[in-house]
Amino acid sequence: QIVNNYVEGTQGALRDEASPSGLHFRDSKRKVDYVLAYHYRRRLTHSEPGVSSPEPGRGSASAALVSNGGTGKGRAEPQQQQQDGGQRALREWPGLPGLEVVELSPLDALEEERRLQREEYERNLLEAGLEIEKDPENKSQGLSFVRIHAPWQVLSREAELLKIKMPTKKMYEITEEKGILKTLNEIWCKLTEPLQPQVPQQENTKMKTLSYPFSREKIYLYNIKDRDTFFDNATRSRIVREILKRTSTKARNSMGIGTLIANNVYDAAYPLHDGEYEGQNDDMNERKLLYQEWARYGVFYKFQPIDLIRKYFGEKIGLYFAWLGLYTEFLIPSSVIGIIVFLYGCITIESDIPSREMCDQRNAFTMCPLCDKFCDYWNLSSACTTARASHLFDNPATVFFSIFMALWATMFLEQWKRLQMRLSYFWDLTGLEEEESCLFVFCLFQEHPRPEYENKLLQKKLKNKNITTENSNEVRHSFLSSFMWDLCFEKLTWSDRMPGYAANFGLILFMIMLTFSAVFGVIVYRITTAAALSFSTNETTRSNVRVTVTATAVILNLVVVLILDEIYGAVAKWLTEIEIPKTEKTFEERLILKAFLLKFVNSYASIFYVAFFKGRFVGRPGRYVYMFEGYRMEECAPGGCLMELCIQLSIIMLGKQLIQNNLFEIGIPKLKKLLRKLKDERTVLKEMDTNQSKDPQQWDLDYILEPFTGLTPEYMEMIIQFGFVTLFVASFPLAPVFALLNNIIEVRLDAKKFVTELRRPDTVREKDIGIWYNILSAIGKLSVIINAFVIAITSDFIPRLMYQYAYSQNGTMHGFINHTLSYFNVSQLKAGTQPENSLFAQEVSFCRFKDYREPPWSPHQYELSKQYWAVLSARLAFVILFQNLVMFLSVLVDWMIPDIPKDISEQIKKEKTVLVDFFLKEEHEKLKLIESFIARDKRKRKSGTKSKRTRAASFSQCPRSPKGSFTSFSSQHTVV
Repeated sequence: QIVNNYVEGTQGALRDEASPSGLHFRDSKRKVDYVLAYHYRRRLTHSEPGVSSPEPGRGSASAALVSNGGTGKGRAEPQQQQQDGGQRALREWPGLPGLEVVELSPLDALEEERRLQREEYERNLLEAGLEIEKDPENKSQGLSFVRIHAPWQVLSREAELLKIKMPTKKMYEITEEKGILKTLNEIWCKLTEPLQPQVPQQENTKMKTLSYPFSREKIYLYNIKDRDTFFDNATRSRIVREILKRTSTKARNSMGIGTLIANNVYDAAYPLHDGEYEGQNDDMNERKLLYQEWARYGVFYKFQPIDLIRKYFGEKIGLYFAWLGLYTEFLIPSSVIGIIVFLYGCITIESDIPSREMCDQRNAFTMCPLCDKFCDYWNLSSACTTARASHLFDNPATVFFSIFMALWATMFLEQWKRLQMRLSYFWDLTGLEEEESCLFVFCLFQEHPRPEYENKLLQKKLKNKNITTENSNEVRHSFLSSFMWDLCFEKLTWSDRMPGYAANFGLILFMIMLTFSAVFGVIVYRITTAAALSFSTNETTRSNVRVTVTATAVILNLVVVLILDEIYGAVAKWLTEIEIPKTEKTFEERLILKAFLLKFVNSYASIFYVAFFKGRFVGRPGRYVYMFEGYRMEECAPGGCLMELCIQLSIIMLGKQLIQNNLFEIGIPKLKKLLRKLKDERTVLKEMDTNQSKDPQQWDLDYILEPFTGLTPEYMEMIIQFGFVTLFVASFPLAPVFALLNNIIEVRLDAKKFVTELRRPDTVREKDIGIWYNILSAIGKLSVIINAFVIAITSDFIPRLMYQYAYSQNGTMHGFINHTLSYFNVSQLKAGTQPENSLFAQEVSFCRFKDYREPPWSPHQYELSKQYWAVLSARLAFVILFQNLVMFLSVLVDWMIPDIPKDISEQIKKEKTVLVDFFLKEEHEKLKLIESFIARDKRKRKSGTKSKRTRAASFSQCPRSPKGSFTSFSSQHTVV
């Protein structure tokens, strides 16, 4: 029943009898499985003192009953409606004195229309078998809640239609690993026992309950001890959500709760949390348990209670945290190797011959000016610090680390597939992909179309049938039922979507060009700032030009990346909406692809520039490449661009993790929660309800929380981080270390957000992480190619190898710096570009610059030398060799590690066998029971007993074979 308090006039008494736990109806027996929230606004009524006001008129979307008196139970129904210029009026009713004709304002008319839609929708929910309890609307405006309970009949019916797997009475033994693997597993369990969360575990972990899709006809198979607890809270809310999604209203052809929320008929629809996560009461619930053992920073060292997460939030969210946990665990070995590589660079820095040659002032390498006119000649030894720092990341160990990280990515993905399959088995997701055999059931319970898609398809269908505005109201009601069925089969064509696709293509292209423009703007900033600082008369400023420009440019680039990231997220969502995808799953996949494309380009564009383009188009002394007629293209530092790439990568990665992933993720939900709370408090303060309970109920507390909007932001930040860890790891071996530190915090941050800051999400059954796995796999393959080019082109690894084995006279690195520097005759500098007022200690005839070119005394002066082409050939050969070697090893690892663990594969086969045996045994026992009843009934007939024939008659309805056995069993047998 609908407990509508203000209709019955007992709102005060019932309000005081609210459920103390806030999780039940006022009878404290029926659970609140779902909550609908809406804001209402009542028209002002006039009543005599001491006389209660009537309920607002309920017959039309127009009328407001303004009474000068009456009882609290008084009702009136309008007899006639008329529409005049969009305004509706109620004629004065004969025989009912005191009623006035009231014309509604557009705002009141809209509110009245929403009220009627709510009433119709709630009536349809009652017809579907749900039970409803409503709050009284005893204020002029405010927030009201509709609480929904699903009784056993509804739960069992929907569970059967949705084919929800439920535990049966049968349990079977899980085959354990034997031999050394079992011993190692026991040792590992003993060592990690302090790290296990203190949550309830299955009593016998060696046994597994056999699950089977629920069937009312075979209800005797299931282990039903208590009907109230057989379906857990997550399953109950999932069933109610399915009913809410398919229940329709004739008003505006609203099909489901999603359309009603989109039309502001309701504000929100959500299941309740299991209670408070902290407080004075000692009652333990799953939410409080998750908070204590998972969602606090103090338990960062513990494993995640994945099974409890899955039970409370559903399989989709459970898989996300399982994936995040595995990714974090895999970062531990990569972090250890990265630290070893970094320490190797620190240890060998003193023995690195090229760095020592560069720092040796006796070599006196006089370098060409870094800018025209205002820059002087300089000694290469002044860049000693940069050269020594470059060796920390540009050493032979980084090549090994790149190969290791490529194999690491492959092993991570393979291990995730195995863990995913293991979770699917224990969570009973192995048969999730099977399609329904009944076409109608498949159509009815497939993923519900989005409201925008329904509206677009409805408009198309109405247009095709040439329904005019004059007769549309009469036709729409008869047309809606056929449309609901056609919705399963009809779809929008490419011509309907063409405007959305065109807008997507144009805007995505524009956004990518905007990113490139932002990178170009930072380049211009670097060039112009470097030129401006070179004009300074301060010696300290001129000597620190490169450091100043690099640091400020990276920070500026980080700010631009953060701003564009937020813009691109909103643009990607809008672009996906105008495509009008049919289902939420399709919408999510398309949104993910667009957001990832835009954010990938935004995050890595500047890094790609530094890695592969900076310093490649500088030219040479006497023939430099200029930008804007006077500004030379920027060059790499004397130690190479790898050090600058390392700085760029580290600042952007750490900045995004600290600011975007942590500060934004903590601050924005809290700010939204505060604003929503202040807004509702202002509404309450305008009109205090003296009968309202002082203690807020659970639905009040949950409404204040931030609504759950999906896992896309959570996955996206981790995928971008995965790119930082794998794509350019050759330039920054410490990237896995910082990713690990971030993720240790990220796991608990996300956990706390889900438990304390968000409304409880609807449970969604998913057997995998979907399109995110394909993106991870693509990044892993792309990382092999990028790291090959970083090692070959950006670093000095190949030139050093070529010099040591092809050009060095004694097979050592002595003379490498001199080998990589070319000569230039300063007399050939263009007029006006020579240094003014040079303070260099000695007269300069030749200056050096980093390139492989012929010297001035060569017949082909300043042309690319043979060494250049030899090194270039070696670079390309290394890229091909590295790429094919790593790809081969990745495929080998993929082949060696099976996707499905052997024990899980055997258990799945065993489960099917046990299921068949269990069914045969139960059916056989049932058959024997029925035949025993029939045999006993025959004996009673022979003895002449006539008083007990009723029971035999009930069984005679079952058809029997000539041998006396039953050939089919109906649902009536279950009662027996």
